[in-house]
Amino acid sequence: MATAIPKITLSSSRDIPFNRLVLSQSNVRRVKSGLSIEELACDIERRGLLQSLNVRPVLDETGAETGTYEVPAGGRRFRALELLVKQKKLAKTATVPCVVREAGSAILAEDDSLAENVQRVALHPLDQFRAFRDMLEKGMSEEEIAAAFFVAPTVVKQRLRLMTVSDKLLEIYEQDGMKLEQLMAFSISDDHARQEQVWDIVSQSHNREPYVIRRMLTEKTVRASDRRVRFVGLDAYLAVGGPIMRDLFEADDGGWLQDPAILDRLVMEKLAAAAEDIRAEGWKWVETALSFPWGHTRQFAEIDGAEVPLSDEETARLEALHTEQETIEAEYAQADEYPDEVDARLGEIEQAILALEERPLAFDPADMARAGVFVSLDNDGTLQVERGFVLPEDMPSEPEATDDAGSADEYGHHPHDQHDDDTTGHGYDEDGEGDGISPDVEPEEEDGIKPLPDRLLTELTAWRTLALRDAFASNPHIALTEYLHTLVRDVYWQTPGADCLEAYVREIPLPVYSPDMPGSLPAHALRQRNEGWKHDLPDDEDALWRWIDGLDDASRMALLAHCLSFGVNALYERMPAYGAVSQRSVTERLKRADRLAAVLSLDLVEAGWQPTVENYLGRVTKARILQAVREARGDETAERIAHMKKPDMAREAERLLEGSGWLPEALRTAELEAKAQVETVTAGENIEAIAAE
Repeated sequence: MATAIPKITLSSSRDIPFNRLVLSQSNVRRVKSGLSIEELACDIERRGLLQSLNVRPVLDETGAETGTYEVPAGGRRFRALELLVKQKKLAKTATVPCVVREAGSAILAEDDSLAENVQRVALHPLDQFRAFRDMLEKGMSEEEIAAAFFVAPTVVKQRLRLMTVSDKLLEIYEQDGMKLEQLMAFSISDDHARQEQVWDIVSQSHNREPYVIRRMLTEKTVRASDRRVRFVGLDAYLAVGGPIMRDLFEADDGGWLQDPAILDRLVMEKLAAAAEDIRAEGWKWVETALSFPWGHTRQFAEIDGAEVPLSDEETARLEALHTEQETIEAEYAQADEYPDEVDARLGEIEQAILALEERPLAFDPADMARAGVFVSLDNDGTLQVERGFVLPEDMPSEPEATDDAGSADEYGHHPHDQHDDDTTGHGYDEDGEGDGISPDVEPEEEDGIKPLPDRLLTELTAWRTLALRDAFASNPHIALTEYLHTLVRDVYWQTPGADCLEAYVREIPLPVYSPDMPGSLPAHALRQRNEGWKHDLPDDEDALWRWIDGLDDASRMALLAHCLSFGVNALYERMPAYGAVSQRSVTERLKRADRLAAVLSLDLVEAGWQPTVENYLGRVTKARILQAVREARGDETAERIAHMKKPDMAREAERLLEGSGWLPEALRTAELEAKAQVETVTAGENIEAIAAE
């Protein structure tokens, strides 16, 4: 015979006058800060009470009910009603819906109070978004929604921004397949196909940080902090209808400009206007560009200009500034630091002194009539003007200097300077010629291929180091393996230091690099990653420890990999014979860097490096240029350019090597190189088979 399931009996409900209610001392909510009683009172005034109070009858000494009821659960609602009574908006005798627990119940009042606060489930952010969306579609404005729920309009805009996210991703988030921060990162783009593509990629990766998602979604845009935007101004771009993408969840430095073509047009128009003003000074020609190639002035002679002397007024102003600076420094000589206003004033003085001391150059009108100016953008978005360059055909027919003199290039080197190697300056390769390529002088070609110049090798390995850092920071597993490997070597193979823990990361500077490296994909990725972490880090050291301790394992690993990446050093350096670091140590470092590159499958082609006249081809011998073309395009292609002079050969090689995936030996990863050779052989066999058919 089946046992009957006992039925429960729910507490009765009734309307009780407010003046018969008192707040129970059994209410577990004691902390009053942040309870927003005023906001709740306003909400009750607007929509009424949505949830009953939980009450119990108060008994006298004999155990009889007194007609008063205490409120152990619902204290915040009680206080809000109490506030409305004090404001004369609610009568003292107004009835309040209550659920009444019987006297003498086995369930403690504290039990009820705790259960009501603990067992509640916060609304899922996606449900909040859908509710906001429904209210918006039914006629409420964003401001009205914000006012109804006592939140800033920005919060509503952020939630409604999720309307731009793919339904597929919303479903993944609903099933706890991603975090809210990741979902918000996807809202930066309206392209659902691209959103889903990015999620397919990052979901297979160890690093799913929001900044990675944002970076991938904004790869084809221009940041508002870009030098071109700073030059023309964001308002000018918006004024002509240029679209912009904003991130409502993170500081975005003004957003991302989605039409680089419009931006570049505005930049060139402003550059052209500046060029007209400069041409009016009396120059023969003015050339403009966003940026000019590395070493673009080397084929030009330079005319000399004289510094414009200070006027009497400027001289007096400069003396006054120096006097004020010395007075302030003497007054605060014994202080540990300057007060903020004094420090600001010293900064203003230094800027004013610098502006007066950096004198403009005045040129002879006759020289200006045969010389020109390069106008471009500097890295900070200001106008860069390079005056006084003369084309070879505009030089006077008679030499103006002896054989031992001559016009120096932009690095201070003279045409007849001789160098044994490239360690003394930037501009010389193993031929002894400059980085740029002289159109009139054909270098003597020696048998065989000489080693790359030290400076060029350092630049190439700086590029590789940067890409290696990006790959390293993107793979926490390998980062931790390399870190533990280093620690084990220090513990077991070397004498430990006196400190309790000498494991540290020292950021390795990259003082020598090619001009294309700062704008490269690895540089951009590292900057984005660093900005993302910097935004999340607390300021206080103790808070930092607690913050790190509270991170999930995936985030801790990602942060570890990011921090360790600053210590990656794959740089080639030429060490002095009796220096503190031996050349053998550098060789050992490069071997370990090769191992790290191999396990990370570092691909410099994928990272964006490609050979150009500026970063490689214009700075090596003809033999090396031909070797590069031969390896990438075959013997027949190399033979077609073998008769050319070096400048033409380098330019043609740049065109031929574009998209080929060819890398100098210093940038190659052994495993990838072996795989590429196999694929090349296979492709060649297929072509021959097709030709035979």
